Amino acid sequence: MACMKLGSKADGLQRRGRTWFCTTGLPSDVTLQVDEMTFHLHKFPLLSKSGLLEKMIREKSEVGEESCVIELLGCPGGPKALELAAKFCYGMKLELTAANVVHMRCAAEYLEMTEEIAEGNLINETETFLNQIILRSWKDTIKALQTCGDVLPHAEDLQIVKRCIDSLATKACKDTNLVEWPIVEHTPMQSPGGSILWNGISTGAKPRVSSSDWWYEDVSLLNLSLYRRFISAMESHGVRQEIISESITLYANRHLPGLDRRQSISEINFRLESRTSVAPPSEEEQKYLLEEIDKLLPSQKGQIPTKLLFGLLRTAMILRASSTCISNLERRIGIQLDQASLEDLLIPNFSESIEMLYDVDCIQRIVEHFLAQDPMTAGASPDVDDDEQLLGSPLLIPITRVARLVDSYLAEVASDGNLMPSKFQALAAAIPEDARPLDDGLYRAIDIYLKAHPWLTENQREGLCRLMNCQKLSLEACTHAAQNERLPLRVVVQVLFFEQLQLKTSIAGCFLVSDNLDQSRPLRSGLPISGEEGMWASAVRENQVLKVSMDSMRMRVSELEKECSSMREELEKLTRGSGRKFRTNLRYQICSSSGDVVSKEMDALKILEKEQLKLAKHKKQLSTDM
Repeated sequence: MACMKLGSKADGLQRRGRTWFCTTGLPSDVTLQVDEMTFHLHKFPLLSKSGLLEKMIREKSEVGEESCVIELLGCPGGPKALELAAKFCYGMKLELTAANVVHMRCAAEYLEMTEEIAEGNLINETETFLNQIILRSWKDTIKALQTCGDVLPHAEDLQIVKRCIDSLATKACKDTNLVEWPIVEHTPMQSPGGSILWNGISTGAKPRVSSSDWWYEDVSLLNLSLYRRFISAMESHGVRQEIISESITLYANRHLPGLDRRQSISEINFRLESRTSVAPPSEEEQKYLLEEIDKLLPSQKGQIPTKLLFGLLRTAMILRASSTCISNLERRIGIQLDQASLEDLLIPNFSESIEMLYDVDCIQRIVEHFLAQDPMTAGASPDVDDDEQLLGSPLLIPITRVARLVDSYLAEVASDGNLMPSKFQALAAAIPEDARPLDDGLYRAIDIYLKAHPWLTENQREGLCRLMNCQKLSLEACTHAAQNERLPLRVVVQVLFFEQLQLKTSIAGCFLVSDNLDQSRPLRSGLPISGEEGMWASAVRENQVLKVSMDSMRMRVSELEKECSSMREELEKLTRGSGRKFRTNLRYQICSSSGDVVSKEMDALKILEKEQLKLAKHKKQLSTDM
């Protein structure tokens, strides 16, 4: 830390309890009182340096008071600053540093220690040290600015705060090699003084900092008022918004403990202890800090990490921040909801009137904010066809991600016994149907909800099942749903019907592949100029495709045979009883249709085996020719 030495005489002030005495050998003739501290000094040294004390002592003399006792109300810097000012008046040795220069400058102004009173007075000395030494050093400017909080009105009047902030902003915008190094960053190979260590020995060399974020940690030491002004100064210098956002992110994580839910209690306590030596902020202070940070956050999408926004939202709910603050955070999250994870959405319910485990209403509002965006930003364009959607059109990606995220969230909260069907249904229905290429995730969430809520009526279960489209279930999901006893019978029938349609489509696709293979298999004399290698690779690929299709078809045929066998056994049992005629006929129809599908798939399997033999012969012929 830079310092400036003043005076040449030995220190002649001694403290006894709350009283200071000057040990010059002469009796004291003036007493100064600052707060609870008393100074017994002499008139002449004070009169020669301070215009304020000269006037006050003269007034006491004109009144005729024998004891000259002067009370200095509102002296900036308090007893410590007056002690240093008194030493300066006596010409005693003292040091100006970044830690005391602001208090000394404000006290000198208060005591009117100007050049008119004496040449080289304290105002001139502190101004010279501040302008020529402190403001040229990054770390000294930071330390000086931190001390302005105790004398803020006086420092503002003297433009000290503005000068320090402008100096920091200017240095932060310049090349990092042109300023001094950060004051809080220490690597494992770095000594506390900042020099590089070699085998445990300080080399005296400074580490070079090349990244643009070298100043983030340093400015996070400032209080909120000063930090806000520093950010404004950076913006006026034209700094990019993403750099400002990164600095705000670090500042929020430093001053608001618990934003990261993965952070342990010991890590939070360590950050609080290392941040400052004073007591941790109260809930009211944290609440004020959070609401002010919310005002600093940029409104552009993606500037602030989504995880931090969720952390701020959880903290705002815990601290019971204003509704405006919570609404702003929900809106910011909604704009970039596609960047969130399932862990982020699991916000505990802090309301005492609702017994749900998670705050589903909050997620509902966040999803509505996302969907309220422009369609070109939030989801797919109306002109995008189905093929482009299935291929992953860039316009469809954000809303598809949100749809999958909401389905995963519904599956996570579905096991909560206090989650009402209306809330579950409202959140699931908020996602547009076109946003889900497949409804497997939604089916899984509905199945978990039905399992955790066995008391639901038939109408309620059918209402939940209407949320999903049976035509958009995969074959695996259809197989599971067809055997799911928790689903209403009508839904099971629909699932079986659409499952058969998918199987017919798959068989038709196999026939189409077979026809294409017959048309695209020329003799060797008709091979293209590219050579036999291209045909060989094509034949290998076709062979692999057919092999996979055959294996899948065999498995499916086996499953359908087992299902048909079990359904026939059940049919026989039902026919022996009475009163179940409707369900018996329904089972018989399903079994018959399943038998037809099995026979058709067997025919398709035979065709695929023939194609397999043809490909094998073709591969053998190609290897012989080569």
